[in-house]
Amino acid sequence: MPLLALLLLLAQSRADYVGGTVGVLASGAGGSVELSDPRYFAFYARGAQVRVPYDRINLLEYGQKVDRRLMMAVVISPMFLLSKTRKHFLTVGYSDDEGKQQAMVFRVDKNGIRAMLVGLEARTGQKVQYQDPEARKAGKG
Repeated sequence: MPLLALLLLLAQSRADYVGGTVGVLASGAGGSVELSDPRYFAFYARGAQVRVPYDRINLLEYGQKVDRRLMMAVVISPMFLLSKTRKHFLTVGYSDDEGKQQAMVFRVDKNGIRAMLVGLEARTGQKVQYQDPEARKAGKG
């Protein structure tokens, strides 16, 4: 099996939608991120799904906090802010059918993040932006 195919298979990962501009997903919706489709990034949650063509993705960011640049697009519950455990976040920015910028922020499982980031870089042609050296270390292993 080619390395990219194996990485994409491994890149299916449990994630929680934290917030963003996608109206069909509720903040806190649990589901899975899948990169196996060659054309679409997909997030499947109970009762909802979002698929974004890879060629429309223009931002990939990984870190342990939600970036301030996207805070206006993100709705975070008070319980989320009170949590003391270390969280890992993936932000996916993209342009929609009307050319408007959209964003999705996911809390991701740290065990599956490396394969997911490599798969996203390969599929989108975008480089992952790391929030800080600690995030770079966690994302690149």
